[in-house]
Amino acid sequence: MAAADELTFHEFQEATDLLAETPDVATTRSDQLTPQGHVAVAVDSGGGFGAEEGEEDSDKAALLQDQKQQPGFWTFSYYQSFFDVDTSQVLDRIKGSLLPRPGHNFVRHRLRNRPDLYGPFWICATLAFVLAITGNLTLVLAQRRDPSIHYSPQFHKVTVASITIYCYAGLVPLALWGFLQWRKGIRERMGPYTFLETVCVYGYSLFVFIPTVVLWLVPVLWLQWFFGMLAFALSAAGLVFTLWPVVREDTRPAAAALLSTVVLLHALLALGCKLYFFQPLPLEHVTPPPQVTLPPHHTLLPQPTPAS
Repeated sequence: MAAADELTFHEFQEATDLLAETPDVATTRSDQLTPQGHVAVAVDSGGGFGAEEGEEDSDKAALLQDQKQQPGFWTFSYYQSFFDVDTSQVLDRIKGSLLPRPGHNFVRHRLRNRPDLYGPFWICATLAFVLAITGNLTLVLAQRRDPSIHYSPQFHKVTVASITIYCYAGLVPLALWGFLQWRKGIRERMGPYTFLETVCVYGYSLFVFIPTVVLWLVPVLWLQWFFGMLAFALSAAGLVFTLWPVVREDTRPAAAALLSTVVLLHALLALGCKLYFFQPLPLEHVTPPPQVTLPPHHTLLPQPTPAS
């Protein structure tokens, strides 16, 4: 009987009262007994409640952060995030624009959903100044070869180059983005890039023209055209490889027309820069070849013989 009494369940008043006061406390299993044979009750002094309250506070903070009003586009903080990029990222994106490869998407592999305006802004500014400076240096070098050529600084080329480059890098992506948005409503499967991504693609695609413009100082006409065609091919290929994953979901005529327009506008930009800033010298500035003057030819008439 003693052995049977030891196997019966007993109530412990202290544990019962403690559980009644704090019903949310954590208790151990019934088979985990203390050395004295009593049930061990683990009373949490508010740690569990603190963890839950901490999670609730973090959720509320995240919700408030999401609901925080975004700054307006007229404020400086709105554009600050567009310039939040380090040097290694800019160099990596420049490298990607110089070496386009089929199947290698510049937006997905280089931008990674983090487009910037820092690189495109300074690339356009550098290209504009390099165009104006090298255009003036061409006349300076020509004057050194031929002193009869009159040279005067052409500062207006800085303005022309800046307006041309920045308008191209801003208006053409805007038109392209608007067209893709319109086609998105027609073709549901199309997923166009954002406007900032489109501007970023065009801005980095212009970097290859910076060293090309410097090489145009070489006074060899066929070499200048070779460098220009090579730069145009690399830049246009990068644009086509980047836009193809988006436009391939469209109809074939629309995709062909869009890509042809992109390549044609890019060719007009390169051709216009070459012909305007590196135009051949006017005819009045070229020294005419020396003319060889021959002495007048006198015909000797025979002397009449005197009559005898």
